[in-house]
Amino acid sequence: MSIATSQQIAKYYETFRTIDVTFTKEVVRATGLLTQNVYIKCIGEQWPCVVYSSSFDGAKVLVAAKQTIIERVKKANGLVSLRFSFRVSEKADPVSFFVSARAAGFAPYVQSNGTLQFMNVQFTQRPPDDYVEIMGRMLEANVNSKRRSEERVVLTPDVVRKIGLARKEATVVIQGVPRRCILRDVSFSGAKIIIVGLAKYLVGKACTLRIDMEEPRETVELPGIVKRFEDVEGRKDLAAIGIRFDDTKVPMSYKMHMNDYLGQIRRPQDDADAQPAVQKAPSAQAEATPAPRPGNGTGQA
Repeated sequence: MSIATSQQIAKYYETFRTIDVTFTKEVVRATGLLTQNVYIKCIGEQWPCVVYSSSFDGAKVLVAAKQTIIERVKKANGLVSLRFSFRVSEKADPVSFFVSARAAGFAPYVQSNGTLQFMNVQFTQRPPDDYVEIMGRMLEANVNSKRRSEERVVLTPDVVRKIGLARKEATVVIQGVPRRCILRDVSFSGAKIIIVGLAKYLVGKACTLRIDMEEPRETVELPGIVKRFEDVEGRKDLAAIGIRFDDTKVPMSYKMHMNDYLGQIRRPQDDADAQPAVQKAPSAQAEATPAPRPGNGTGQA
């Protein structure tokens, strides 16, 4: 996770202030929210809760459907605090904090059969910078995944490190067959890889590219389709193929890694004197060595 400046955090707050984010499983995983450490606190007592959605102005949480909670909140004139806790990759301990808020009302959560209720809270002050940075980083990545979807990043050793890739070697699964491959360039919307074997018969086939990432260490799966191929000059045993990702299935963690890297560089259109950091990919010949080793003759590279 890159470190945001105070200026960037202020930009996150102003740009995304009113956007309400639903905490799906993917959002929980991407933000590092520690769901078991989230609480509502009121007059010295606190109750575990589930964050259903949140913006920088307020949140909707699920709490136990108990009259005692409603009575205590009324006694406090609606003043409560919402405790968040996040796992941040470069920090050993979780980042935890309270956000001062006012309860704006309760409503039954019908799918819980009467055991849970919604509590709507409005923040009475701007959330801490840690919260704005964590949520803003994810929201910005989602916006830029569309706005900068076609910018291809050539994977030099330095870029591999900055993006957070564990290595250039990856696995692509085509028609149920996993093949070792080498990543040549990547973007929000696709990738170019080098594989062993004939590629022209793979065009139009569904595939899944598996990439190992660092911080946090995970294997990201990127479903898509093989759109094109080209021969590798001087290497009849290798081919380069272009993959177009299914943009509805690109994991948020991948978008965030890409966005963190692209945020470190300036596009030529932003500065006429800047050198393009996101380039046109070199010829396949330049990436042909070292090549993946052939498989065992079963069609698997």
